[in-house]
Amino acid sequence: MRAYDALKPLLFRLPPETTHRAAHALLDGVQHTPLERALDARYTVDDPRLRTEMFGCEFPNPIGVAAGFDKNAEVPRGLSKLGFGHVEVGGVTAEPQAGNPQPRLFRLPGDEALVNRMGFNNHGADRIGDRLTRARVGVPVGVNIGKSKATPLDEAAADYRYSYERCAAGDYFVVNVSSPNTPGLRDLQNREHLERILGTLQDAGANPLLVKLSPDLTDDATAEAIAVAEERSLDGIIATNTTTERTSSLRGEHRTEEGGLSGAPLESRATRTVRFVAERTDMPVIGVGGVSSAMDAYRKIRAGASLVQLYTGLIYRGPAIAREINRGLLALIERDGFESVADAVGADR
Repeated sequence: MRAYDALKPLLFRLPPETTHRAAHALLDGVQHTPLERALDARYTVDDPRLRTEMFGCEFPNPIGVAAGFDKNAEVPRGLSKLGFGHVEVGGVTAEPQAGNPQPRLFRLPGDEALVNRMGFNNHGADRIGDRLTRARVGVPVGVNIGKSKATPLDEAAADYRYSYERCAAGDYFVVNVSSPNTPGLRDLQNREHLERILGTLQDAGANPLLVKLSPDLTDDATAEAIAVAEERSLDGIIATNTTTERTSSLRGEHRTEEGGLSGAPLESRATRTVRFVAERTDMPVIGVGGVSSAMDAYRKIRAGASLVQLYTGLIYRGPAIAREINRGLLALIERDGFESVADAVGADR
């Protein structure tokens, strides 16, 4: 962590997407080489108290990489060697997309936040599916599926199905109807659209199947989305995506940029949503939003999250973040008398 802190000022002089591509190149260069073993030994915390089993998948620890970091399933194996217990790739769309015009990713260093309006830039379901078929990762790999920008809302279900069928080699599948950066996408969170998409994917054999919700939904809308997920017997809910709302406490010069805000300012709001969802369903919950420390992850776990994901925290805290969080979680469960992280799930509900 100290080495990364020393390097970060230099990295942050580069455009965010340039730094992101450099990180990908480094991870890709390590994959399937002897350096993997050194990374694994340095960053992986192997302790049975961290292990979690959900929807038929075994997770060596509860800390995963959220969708958006590895959009094209290029470095899931490299990320696993940094100690993450799962990796969610995507968002994947049926057709390749360039995404929105640059610049479209902005750092708010004083807030430990990002604003992005990437627009589901990705190589498309065919190429990503081929990579997933060949991948040998060692931890569960989820596939986050979004709607192609050019696809009308009334054709969204078929669009999602195409992406699933091409990426069926994943270990679990996430319906993303909550990104703020594709016009009209959040309209798919209403009951009629959501039921059609989920039903189409289930008919195609998508399993395990989860849905990712926005933190900007009202409580009533969130409750209705939970009801649809239960009626369709989904395997879990991910809470939450990025937010379009801005608080007056933000200090970064890019705070007024359009797009989804992620990072520390979202932490309490995302944790509240995790608790709201977990209190209303027995389905597993994956908590996302503002996680950069063991305490951030622990709050979500105690609120009801069985797994926790991060992205922005990796940018600000560096490659040792999974190790530090997992070590911290072990200390926290020992302090509170839990035999495992799984035993702490929902302790505050």
